[in-house]
Amino acid sequence: QVQLVESGGGLVQAGGSLRLSCAASGRPYYMGWFRQAPGKERESVAAIGWSDGRLYYADSVKGRFTISRDNAQNTVVLQVNSLKPEDTAVYYCAAGRRLLYNLGVANVYEYWGQGTQVTVSL
Repeated sequence: QVQLVESGGGLVQAGGSLRLSCAASGRPYYMGWFRQAPGKERESVAAIGWSDGRLYYADSVKGRFTISRDNAQNTVVLQVNSLKPEDTAVYYCAAGRRLLYNLGVANVYEYWGQGTQVTVSL
């Protein structure tokens, strides 16, 4: 069982930055961030493989978001820059321990955090 605790959401103006952090209680094989805006489906944002550092980014965030991990702390960080109003959503941290996985697919993630709100104003 892996428990996830997110932090770092908030209200920011367009063009601003935030740093989202997710601490895991155990060592997952991979971790990622998803987001869900009101009235929209959940979508993948970014993910990282723990042992090989393999990365995934959604096209909509490439060049603006950066995911990284801290092995010693079992923590993954999502640095979000150049924020746009369309980035407004609840951001969820997720983790998994399957042997075969596609980082951008939600159903390979077995553990989910409670979510942290990111609101981007004009």
